Amino acid sequence: MIKVLFICHGNICRSTMAQFVFQDMVNREGLSDQFFIESAATSREEIGNPPHHGTVNKLRQEGIPVLKHRAIQMTKHDYEEYDYLIGMDEWNIRNMNRITGGDPDGKIHMLLDYTKHPRDIADPWYTGNFEETYQDVVEGCKAFLSYLKKNE
Repeated sequence: MIKVLFICHGNICRSTMAQFVFQDMVNREGLSDQFFIESAATSREEIGNPPHHGTVNKLRQEGIPVLKHRAIQMTKHDYEEYDYLIGMDEWNIRNMNRITGGDPDGKIHMLLDYTKHPRDIADPWYTGNFEETYQDVVEGCKAFLSYLKKNE
């Protein structure tokens, strides 16, 4: 079983979007029994809150199931629990490394590092552009799944 934890600042916009998009892709490919997929935050600001309405609206518009979710914070223990800890931007990566105490096993990556154009995924909490975030998340999830199918 491949265990994946998607991570962003608050766990209500990007990481939940990536979790739900990736879960939908895995389900559509008939691979759901091979994955455990979750998401978490690097901060405590949104702990207990549901996904942002902008994320929910965009996913519903695209026909992607919105799963039951409440924001949680990533812990040091998650490093041992998960095979891949996937952040959305450089700031997330710095905070993830701070929480875990480093990345000796090379488990921490940015989602768009798996694409031909590695870059940060903009936070729609600030930009208001859930469409752009969605397009980046889909691009990253497709590339990540392709990587896993070739390498796992």
